[in-house]
Amino acid sequence: MDLYGELILDHAKRPHHAGLREPFDAEVHHVNPTCGDEISLRVQLDGSGAEAVLHDVSYDALGCSISVASASVLAEESTGRPVEETLETYQHLKAMLTSKGTDPGDPEQIGDGVAFAGVSRYPARVKCALLPWTAYLDALARAGVDISATSTTP
Repeated sequence: MDLYGELILDHAKRPHHAGLREPFDAEVHHVNPTCGDEISLRVQLDGSGAEAVLHDVSYDALGCSISVASASVLAEESTGRPVEETLETYQHLKAMLTSKGTDPGDPEQIGDGVAFAGVSRYPARVKCALLPWTAYLDALARAGVDISATSTTP
């Protein structure tokens, strides 16, 4: 677990793809009212619909190391990939985070997201880790991507 803790701290201290960039197709702002974490997130897509590719995801995240690191992992694991694949990554990450410790996560499916496996044992922290991802889903929907097949309830 120390390696995973270090990975979270590394992403929190040096977040990948941080800072809001232009151009963008949609921007959202989400807040976790439980702890006060906030994220403003922008997406830029190449193409449209299920065939779209996530050209860029940029963000400004304020909050705990879990929330900031999760935004960093989202950007790192999703930028340049087909939106459909990023939604699959979200589903696997969400399953791990809501498993209460029974799902260790698969690095082939969620990459550095496996670092958040320990978070699943702390329900209050699960919302911190999912905040950037729910903002991402909202931004995709605002950009015109049909995410109805994706459960957005954390």
